[in-house]
Amino acid sequence: MYDAQLPPPYPQPLPQRQRRPVAGVVLAVLSAVLVLLVAITVPVVIAVQREERTAALGPAAGSGEQAATLDEVEEYQSRRDHTDDDVDYPQTPPVGGPHADEWLQCGVYDKPVRDENAVHSLEHGTIWITYDADAVDGDGVAALAEVLPDEGIISPYPDLPVPVVVTVWDRQLQLEGADDPRLALFLDEYGDGHSSPEARASCEGGVSGDNEPTVPA
Repeated sequence: MYDAQLPPPYPQPLPQRQRRPVAGVVLAVLSAVLVLLVAITVPVVIAVQREERTAALGPAAGSGEQAATLDEVEEYQSRRDHTDDDVDYPQTPPVGGPHADEWLQCGVYDKPVRDENAVHSLEHGTIWITYDADAVDGDGVAALAEVLPDEGIISPYPDLPVPVVVTVWDRQLQLEGADDPRLALFLDEYGDGHSSPEARASCEGGVSGDNEPTVPA
């Protein structure tokens, strides 16, 4: 009689090897390939988009030799005392220094203004755009007037070394013309008058004599 405690008289089947489903392997491979493609493609797309934006903005916004910068802005340190005398300023036009008790009224002038009054306006944070009347025509003056801040003065200036010069207190930039892209950069950087001792004091209420300015629209 067969004893139940003894091994059975017939062999037991061997356990089957656990095999990984084929679908899972394929999915893992596809996922790895997808991650690799994303890692390669995304930087390329970003670089292309950056180049497209730079091209659309033009050379002034890009990098390289043609990019507009404020590297040529000249910086000075000026006195700010008042005087009744005419002053022989070292810059053309002046960027600061001794000046008249009365400041110059804001606006667009078609004749040269007195330096000593204009410098007092610079002390108040005013932007002063001067131009060579022989190099800048009426359209150019109108273009300058369009970008002139409320606290701003435009006037022709004799013996100007370049077509246009933009000045705030102790900062000055020579420009190639009314359409020089550096003008906008200068106005963005210094238009708030922060380089002046009395920023935001305003040039309203100043003097003009018989040289009445027009106020840009």
